[in-house]
Amino acid sequence: MMNISELATEKIQEMLAAEEIPNLFLRIGVQEGGCSGFSYGMGFDDEIKEGDSEMEVRGVKVVVDSDSMKYLRGLEIDWKESAMGGGFTIHNPNATATCGCGSSFRTAKEAGNPAAEPC
Repeated sequence: MMNISELATEKIQEMLAAEEIPNLFLRIGVQEGGCSGFSYGMGFDDEIKEGDSEMEVRGVKVVVDSDSMKYLRGLEIDWKESAMGGGFTIHNPNATATCGCGSSFRTAKEAGNPAAEPC
Protein backbone atom coordinates (compact mmCIF):
# COMPACT_ATOMS: atom_id res chain seq x y z
CA MET A 1 0.00 0.00 0.00
CA MET A 2 2.78 2.48 0.91
CA ASN A 3 6.49 2.30 1.60
CA ILE A 4 8.75 4.19 3.99
CA SER A 5 12.50 3.81 3.45
CA GLU A 6 14.70 2.53 6.23
CA LEU A 7 16.32 5.96 6.72
CA ALA A 8 12.94 7.76 6.75
CA THR A 9 11.67 5.20 9.28
CA GLU A 10 14.63 5.94 11.56
CA LYS A 11 13.96 9.69 11.35
CA ILE A 12 10.25 9.24 12.06
CA GLN A 13 10.99 7.00 15.05
CA GLU A 14 13.51 9.56 16.39
CA MET A 15 10.93 12.33 16.07
CA LEU A 16 8.22 10.24 17.72
CA ALA A 17 10.53 9.43 20.64
CA ALA A 18 11.41 13.11 21.06
CA GLU A 19 7.71 14.00 21.43
CA GLU A 20 7.45 11.87 24.59
CA ILE A 21 3.68 11.51 24.12
CA PRO A 22 2.27 7.98 24.29
CA ASN A 23 0.29 6.48 21.40
CA LEU A 24 1.46 8.96 18.75
CA PHE A 25 1.39 7.81 15.15
CA LEU A 26 2.19 9.23 11.73
CA ARG A 27 -0.80 10.75 9.94
CA ILE A 28 -0.48 11.28 6.20
CA GLY A 29 -3.12 13.06 4.15
CA VAL A 30 -3.91 15.11 1.08
CA GLN A 31 -5.76 18.40 0.86
CA GLU A 32 -6.73 20.64 -2.02
CA GLY A 33 -4.27 23.46 -2.63
CA GLY A 34 -0.65 23.97 -3.51
CA CYS A 35 0.53 25.11 -6.90
CA SER A 36 -0.36 21.82 -8.63
CA GLY A 37 -3.79 21.24 -7.05
CA PHE A 38 -3.24 18.90 -4.08
CA SER A 39 -0.74 19.14 -1.24
CA TYR A 40 0.55 16.55 1.20
CA GLY A 41 0.11 16.71 4.94
CA MET A 42 2.31 14.67 7.23
CA GLY A 43 2.50 14.96 11.01
CA PHE A 44 1.94 13.21 14.30
CA ASP A 45 -1.47 12.57 15.82
CA ASP A 46 -2.91 10.53 18.67
CA GLU A 47 -6.58 10.44 17.66
CA ILE A 48 -8.14 7.96 15.23
CA LYS A 49 -11.14 9.38 13.39
CA GLU A 50 -14.07 7.59 11.78
CA GLY A 51 -13.11 6.34 8.32
CA ASP A 52 -9.35 6.35 9.00
CA SER A 53 -7.27 3.47 7.68
CA GLU A 54 -4.54 2.18 9.95
CA MET A 55 -1.45 0.29 8.79
CA GLU A 56 2.00 -0.54 10.02
CA VAL A 57 4.95 0.22 7.76
CA ARG A 58 8.40 -0.88 8.99
CA GLY A 59 7.17 -0.74 12.58
CA VAL A 60 5.66 2.75 12.25
CA LYS A 61 1.92 3.10 12.75
CA VAL A 62 0.54 5.12 9.82
CA VAL A 63 -3.00 6.49 9.60
CA VAL A 64 -4.64 7.88 6.44
CA ASP A 65 -8.12 9.41 6.19
CA SER A 66 -10.55 7.83 3.72
CA ASP A 67 -10.59 10.83 1.34
CA SER A 68 -6.79 10.82 0.99
CA MET A 69 -6.34 7.07 0.56
CA LYS A 70 -7.09 7.06 -3.19
CA TYR A 71 -4.27 9.54 -3.81
CA LEU A 72 -1.69 7.75 -1.67
CA ARG A 73 -1.72 4.15 -2.87
CA GLY A 74 1.85 3.13 -3.63
CA LEU A 75 3.31 6.25 -1.99
CA GLU A 76 7.04 6.11 -1.16
CA ILE A 77 8.52 8.26 1.60
CA ASP A 78 12.28 8.68 1.89
CA TRP A 79 14.75 10.88 3.79
CA LYS A 80 17.44 12.72 1.84
CA GLU A 81 20.44 14.58 3.23
CA SER A 82 21.85 17.58 1.36
CA ALA A 83 24.24 20.45 1.96
CA MET A 84 21.26 22.48 3.20
CA GLY A 85 20.15 19.81 5.69
CA GLY A 86 17.82 16.86 5.46
CA GLY A 87 14.17 16.33 4.71
CA PHE A 88 11.50 13.89 3.68
CA THR A 89 10.87 13.26 0.02
CA ILE A 90 7.70 11.80 -1.45
CA HIS A 91 7.31 9.78 -4.63
CA ASN A 92 3.68 9.32 -5.58
CA PRO A 93 2.98 6.99 -8.53
CA ASN A 94 -0.53 8.47 -8.79
CA ALA A 95 0.79 11.95 -9.56
CA THR A 96 0.84 12.95 -13.22
CA ALA A 97 2.27 16.41 -12.48
CA THR A 98 4.12 17.91 -9.53
CA CYS A 99 5.31 21.38 -8.67
CA GLY A 100 8.93 22.46 -8.58
CA CYS A 101 9.14 22.27 -4.80
CA GLY A 102 7.69 18.74 -4.80
CA SER A 103 5.04 19.42 -2.18
CA SER A 104 1.98 19.44 -4.45
CA PHE A 105 0.66 17.30 -7.28
CA ARG A 106 -2.29 16.43 -9.50
CA THR A 107 -3.53 13.12 -10.82
CA ALA A 108 -4.76 12.07 -14.26
CA LYS A 109 -8.37 12.15 -13.04
CA GLU A 110 -8.35 15.07 -10.58
CA ALA A 111 -6.66 18.47 -10.66
CA GLY A 112 -7.62 19.58 -7.14
CA ASN A 113 -7.68 23.31 -6.49
CA PRO A 114 -4.38 24.92 -7.52
CA ALA A 115 -3.29 27.99 -5.60
CA ALA A 116 -2.99 31.25 -7.52
CA GLU A 117 0.59 31.78 -6.34
CA PRO A 118 3.42 29.38 -7.12
CA CYS A 119 5.23 27.61 -4.30
